[in-house]
Amino acid sequence: GSWCPAPLCRGRALPRPPPGPACAVGRPLRWASSFSQPGPTESDPSEGQVFLSESCVKRLLEITEGSEFLRLQVEGGGCSGFQYKFSLDTVINPDDRQGQRGGARVVVDVDSLAFVKGSMVDFSQELICSSFQVVSNPQAEKGCSCGTSFSVKF
Repeated sequence: GSWCPAPLCRGRALPRPPPGPACAVGRPLRWASSFSQPGPTESDPSEGQVFLSESCVKRLLEITEGSEFLRLQVEGGGCSGFQYKFSLDTVINPDDRQGQRGGARVVVDVDSLAFVKGSMVDFSQELICSSFQVVSNPQAEKGCSCGTSFSVKF
């Protein structure tokens, strides 16, 4: 049977992107900075870690102003079951985890972080589109050619 990640469908309702290539919807990025966890609990250093590429950091520094950061969310949908969603945001929620590298900040909520920990976020610039993308996601079993959708390992 299919499994719907209800806790991931959170916050603002946004219009669903039309079917077809979604390259312009996502944006690639990578980094190497662990997310801050509230409280004194010690955890596995590799737990909750996402990596930012140099191109991601460079692009974020170009497009963010003031307290803006890149928000990465995982939502149900897409052609493989789950999809990555990138947006610029300024509000930190209680269940958010933050990471930064070189002054660029990325925020992921704890529900989404479970699906992207150990991943690289990159910014890809090609002739037909430029976008942030999640690459090398160890939690993903397979992805689709558009790079924004994936299925999880069980």
